[in-house]
Amino acid sequence: MNIKNIRNFCIIAHIDHGKSTLADRFLETTGTVEKRKMKAQMLDQMDIERERGITIKLQPVRMQWKGVELNLIDTPGHVDFNYEVSRSLAAVEGAILLVDATQGIQAQTMANLYLALDQNLTIIAAVNKIDLPNAQVEKTKHEIMNVLGCKEDEIYLISGKTGQGVDALLDTVVARVPEPKKESDKPLRALIFDSEFDDYKGVIAYIRIFEGKVRSGDKLHFISTKKDSDSIEVGYFNPYLKKDMELQSGEIGYIATGLKSVKECKVGDTVAGRADIEQLPGYKEVKPMVFAGIFSKNGDEYQKLREALDKLKLNDASLVYDPENSKALGFGFRCGFLGLLHLDIVQERLKREYNLELVITVPSVAYQILLKDTSEIIIRSPQELPGPDRREKVFEPYMKLDIFSPKEYLGAIMQLTSEKRGVYVNTEYFDEHIAVIHYEMPLSSLLVDYYDKLKSASSGYASLNYEFLEYRQCDIVKLDILVAEDPVEALSMIVYKDEAFHVGKKIVETLKEKIPRHQFVVKIQAAVGGKIIASERISALRKDVTAKLYGGDWTRRAKLLEKQKKGKKKMMQSGRVDIPTDAFMEVLKR
Repeated sequence: MNIKNIRNFCIIAHIDHGKSTLADRFLETTGTVEKRKMKAQMLDQMDIERERGITIKLQPVRMQWKGVELNLIDTPGHVDFNYEVSRSLAAVEGAILLVDATQGIQAQTMANLYLALDQNLTIIAAVNKIDLPNAQVEKTKHEIMNVLGCKEDEIYLISGKTGQGVDALLDTVVARVPEPKKESDKPLRALIFDSEFDDYKGVIAYIRIFEGKVRSGDKLHFISTKKDSDSIEVGYFNPYLKKDMELQSGEIGYIATGLKSVKECKVGDTVAGRADIEQLPGYKEVKPMVFAGIFSKNGDEYQKLREALDKLKLNDASLVYDPENSKALGFGFRCGFLGLLHLDIVQERLKREYNLELVITVPSVAYQILLKDTSEIIIRSPQELPGPDRREKVFEPYMKLDIFSPKEYLGAIMQLTSEKRGVYVNTEYFDEHIAVIHYEMPLSSLLVDYYDKLKSASSGYASLNYEFLEYRQCDIVKLDILVAEDPVEALSMIVYKDEAFHVGKKIVETLKEKIPRHQFVVKIQAAVGGKIIASERISALRKDVTAKLYGGDWTRRAKLLEKQKKGKKKMMQSGRVDIPTDAFMEVLKR
């Protein structure tokens, strides 16, 4: 294919604004997938993506339109998967900015737009869902013109569902997105923007070739890992893998590398034809913000859990994990995630794809601790928190929040955010209806249930974007939960000192409802530094031991009841309590 006839682009939008549906229409309109094989969310290949109606993994596909090769990358919209978006943008020259006509510009629309502008991409604006009865087309066009500074006739009106306006949008992609630079006479230099593992072909690297070309059998050198390999197979996405003779400069495709270890093919690395070639500018290093312990319920499945995480890591570069040993839960891993949705998705995939029964500990953030001997450490779990006698100061991560909301909900949103320790910065008015409120907030407050409460406070209209700001000083303590006087490590958490009592009380009340009754009294306690601050008791199941008595005086009855009482006391000292998984999940929600 002549490089003048190649266009590389992606679709960026807020969550639920119709990216995957528009990608489906592109596949149908260009004839890439036959009508009888079409299904909704064609590019969302994980069951979990289909069920939740969200895109988690970026997905490339090659299409032909009027003699031009179009390489599209469908990207996620949720804030937790921003990293996937930044990787897509590094591999393309243009982006379609998609805005839902019923909702207008939202927080993630702006965040993804800024990412695209940073990469100097050509932006094509499109208003989607114009076929809906509640579509506010003129209002949405006005918002886009305010943000992009474009003319009204440069905004395309489409419906990803019916296909209206899709042909004209494809024509515009061909006309406005720049062709890639011609660099085919140089040695191979390509950016790895994603990868997956195949049992037969090894690691399959998704690449964008910036210089040179690659065929099967060519020598490959991975610059940051310094690994050498041969390409077993090259090809492109149709949307499934389709073998080809070669990939040339400007094209997007895949290389089957034959590498057997997931660590040898890093996302963001440069694959080259020789070892002396300079690395392409990669992506910004992703920093996990939320940490939780993952343990298998069956202690003998540790190795299976390790292999599963290794494979997940291959096509989820933002997941980090280190082995961890817990007295109560055995061997497992301390994992880092981008946010709670990311944690939820990883947990669900481990369960479905690898049949693992898991115990997840309460999520925490990374704290910076300045010790009295002036050294600094970073802790990622409550167990690592040094005692008050060793620590001088504690610093926690603060996030910069942008909340988009209709003006009538500002009061409720501000009250909620202030209760969550948010620091108000300012309010900007986007237009006469929409305001953008800027806050600074501790990540630990954002984690628990802020997003759900924000949706409630705004009747579902508010949208949120956040990014790391800085570390600030805080006053925290470790809260331990004891069930039947045994500490439950998975429920230990770091909380603010002034909130310890309220959080502890809420957790013991939650556990009282969720833990079934046993043959003995079960004590549930919350403790800080060995001092009990909240307590509940689950009364024992009681069998009527006097039911079969007849005749005789009261001493026979008293004797049996005393015997039962002694038995219960003995069981209380040695009895074990299994905490159901849904109790853990309830505590996570707090």
